[in-house]
Amino acid sequence: MQVMKWSVIALAVAAGSTQMAMASSQSESKGFVEDSSFNIFNRALYMNRDFRNGGGNIADASKSSGFKNGYREEFGLGIRLLAESGFTQGTVGVGVDAHSLSSIKIDSGRGRHNTGQFGTTDSGRGDDTQTEVGGAIKFRISDTVLKYGNQFTGSPVFSTDDSRILPEVATGTLLTSNEIEGLELTAGRFTALSSQTGSSRDDINGKGEAGLTSANIIGASYSFTDNFSGAIHASDVEDYFKKTYVNLNYNLPLAEDQGLNFDFNAYRTRGEGQELAGEVDNKIWSLAAAYNLGAHTFTVAHQRSSGDAGYAYGVDGGGTIWLSNSVQYSDFNAENEKSWQARYDIDMATFGVPGLSFMTRYITGTDITTRNDLGDITDNNAKEHELDIEAKYVIQEGAAKDLSFRVRNAIYRANSSYGGDVNDFRLIVEYPLSVL
Repeated sequence: MQVMKWSVIALAVAAGSTQMAMASSQSESKGFVEDSSFNIFNRALYMNRDFRNGGGNIADASKSSGFKNGYREEFGLGIRLLAESGFTQGTVGVGVDAHSLSSIKIDSGRGRHNTGQFGTTDSGRGDDTQTEVGGAIKFRISDTVLKYGNQFTGSPVFSTDDSRILPEVATGTLLTSNEIEGLELTAGRFTALSSQTGSSRDDINGKGEAGLTSANIIGASYSFTDNFSGAIHASDVEDYFKKTYVNLNYNLPLAEDQGLNFDFNAYRTRGEGQELAGEVDNKIWSLAAAYNLGAHTFTVAHQRSSGDAGYAYGVDGGGTIWLSNSVQYSDFNAENEKSWQARYDIDMATFGVPGLSFMTRYITGTDITTRNDLGDITDNNAKEHELDIEAKYVIQEGAAKDLSFRVRNAIYRANSSYGGDVNDFRLIVEYPLSVL
């Protein structure tokens, strides 16, 4: 697979060298101020996790029962100020990006804390407010951009998580080149990663404890045709693991309002150095097929993990799991796990309600291998399953245009050898504002 990918890149380079030169992004730059933007993104998130079998009941002498509540419940607001300059004119363009991330606790409590929205105080409560600021400098030559500093990343092998009120933020260098039409090359080195609840540069576990030392990444994606694309990415996370990722995506139009999509994703992970994530030797892949019929989309997916451990991620970004069965609560990525998904989506715009959509999916995982603290196998047939139901509405016009409301509900069940039962409910309100 890797040989094929690199031969594709070589072919693209050869094809590109025979084409006439076209205007680049840098040659069309209007200037540092003229191309600048300033956006405010607001997200309010209410989250409730009910541990049906008491999985949340850990000791707490201050409670009359002697335990914390068997659920987690918090409500918070995240405010992001995002400023991006344009590039100065000339052969080499220079610009800067800056951000401010602030969280405000609206409702929480020591017995209900730890939904992943707020940092934790010395008394075990959620922080009332937190703010983190950062920035990056960027350079552009032609259609190649080099950025250094604090940034959000979206690589399959290094991806910052945005599943709570604030996102993770990575610190490092990222080079992105789009010199050849259809081909994107990336390379980077990151040396710190802040969590979604932390304000320091390297506290990925949210407790001020350093996790990431360095992560080197490289990748290429290429569009063979308008309907067929592929990608290969690799990473080396110091003292944790090395990863390789591949993707193939194919669209098959059938009629004016019908089509098929096939999406294949796969990771190969091996421990590296001190193996701080444990001894990792894992292969995991997923294949999804989606049939679109007007307002309706029907999807089936299969995912399979093999090796002597489950798929490991997190220190390389909480979003670094680009697999079909990574859903609201579970990722279905355990050791030797096999999982299936059936999903249905509907877009109500076809029925006269633009902006309203619904989704439901069911995922079941079997053949999970579980181990005790000594590494001995305790079960070769653990199981888990999850039912998700979502509804979203986006206001289409007027003063509140783009204001969205989203309800997510997950019902998760697993046998006792693998995990506890959870009901996960979230209400998300988002309001993006373009100031400049």
